[in-house]
Amino acid sequence: CSSLAIGTTTGYRLFSLSSVEQLDQVHESNEIPDVYIVERLFSSSLVVVVSHAKPQQMNVYHFKKGTEICNYSYSSNILSIRLNRQRLVVCLEESIYIHNIKDMKLLKTILEMPPNTTGLCALSINHANSYLAYPGSVTSGEIVLYDGNTLKTACTIPAHDGPLAALAFNSTGSKLASASEKGTVIRVFSIPGGQKLYEFRRGMKRYVNISSLVFSMDSQFLCASSNTETVHIFKLEHLTDSRPEEPPTWSGYMGKMFQAATNYLPAQVSGMMNQDRAFATVRLNISGQRNICALSTIQKLPRLLVTTSDGHLYIYNLDPQDGGECVLIKKHSLLGSGKMEENKENDLRPPLPQSYAATVARQSTVPSTSTMPGYSEDGGALRGEVIPEHEFATGPVCLDDENEFPPVSI
Repeated sequence: CSSLAIGTTTGYRLFSLSSVEQLDQVHESNEIPDVYIVERLFSSSLVVVVSHAKPQQMNVYHFKKGTEICNYSYSSNILSIRLNRQRLVVCLEESIYIHNIKDMKLLKTILEMPPNTTGLCALSINHANSYLAYPGSVTSGEIVLYDGNTLKTACTIPAHDGPLAALAFNSTGSKLASASEKGTVIRVFSIPGGQKLYEFRRGMKRYVNISSLVFSMDSQFLCASSNTETVHIFKLEHLTDSRPEEPPTWSGYMGKMFQAATNYLPAQVSGMMNQDRAFATVRLNISGQRNICALSTIQKLPRLLVTTSDGHLYIYNLDPQDGGECVLIKKHSLLGSGKMEENKENDLRPPLPQSYAATVARQSTVPSTSTMPGYSEDGGALRGEVIPEHEFATGPVCLDDENEFPPVSI
């Protein structure tokens, strides 16, 4: 969540997400037109690009040096690419290719797959837990969990009744979130065991297409966006363990009655009652557009970032204590000259007078060094994680002069 990559009809652009007020364009390339996949390895100079001109070819670049590291061609169109500091995964409709990112050698080809027309797959960003998740069925929501380090299947998880629509790992690779094509229920499982930890209900009135599912870097929040105008943020906590004593109100009394009643109800019914509603929400001023979200810390405050397919980035303040409606504080254009768009008065929802969001909405102009938790510009390990010495082995192609990872040799 430290940078944003977009593919356009003319090429691709990379932006840094270290500031609210200013959107810094790190790189722009117009060498390859009609880019529909662009994946950057964290904040390094390695970028993987696929274009509609050659949809079966993956190009790997060192964008700061302007050099191509390598390219690979596959038997059918590339639908998605995922990468961490250990593995590069290429997903086709009926196969997945796993490369060693240090030398780009092909390590494994997974062939016996049901058709995966959207290229749905997720790879843990923590290379120590290089788990890969992908659909195991076209009719049910079965997840195949694959260990990208040992190159063996870890387990299968019967996550949903209907086909899968979204998958996402948390930053450490210890949790996996999933949603089905119905989009009404989101579940979180432990990894690698596959036990269900949380179940969140996004809504019951209508089916939606969930386009983005993402954890915060500290794994305390889970964000889901869809083709509707509402973005939901759920808090990962066990309410039965941490809920304070309910006040003596009618709703509190009824809540306790329902809690007691779950002991006598069938498991399926009581499970429905225990599903947690959204902790915080955002109402976008657009609907029907594909979008992706990120939960990030920018300038020491928690933010929700929403990027839409029409080329805009929306930045909201998130109240980590009380949740509620998130406040829009900035809107940037990604397709213009790289300069930001100033907010108009009617773009901003009026915050409540004493709310957390109101008190911090105007504090985002203070300059700050990058305070992103997790992966960062300094070489990229999770805080406290030790990268083995051999992973910094030198090679003919380095990603920059400041030990950006990984040094790729061919």
